[in-house]
Amino acid sequence: MVGGTGRPDGLEKGYYVKPTVFARVTNDMTVAREEIFGPVVTILGYDSVDHAVEIANDTEYGLAGYVAGADLEKARAVARRIRAGWVAINDAFDFGCPFGGYKKSGNGREWGEFGFHEYLETKGILGYMPEAASSG
Repeated sequence: MVGGTGRPDGLEKGYYVKPTVFARVTNDMTVAREEIFGPVVTILGYDSVDHAVEIANDTEYGLAGYVAGADLEKARAVARRIRAGWVAINDAFDFGCPFGGYKKSGNGREWGEFGFHEYLETKGILGYMPEAASSG
């Protein structure tokens, strides 16, 4: 671990914590399984792309994922396998792309065309034409 408890140097007022990196993390550790809001990153090693996807999908959450790679087609293939509502490849970003989660990260969407659906009232009307009207 690098960083840790205490305030960063030079910040005596306010609510600050040192940026922290956790290395040699395994997917059964709390720090790997829960969202931490702060300047914290966890590093999990993997043996293959399949193993990396398995780690990525072994979570109750699925808001966002990230894939980095020089071969864009391979990166896209990996991104399709990740169970998250939004997956960025090589730092891509676009407000036109729908943003939202899977699993316990929720199902609503923001941004892009899909974001408008949150503000619409959709109605389905079901029924059959009475026999007398349909034979006439």
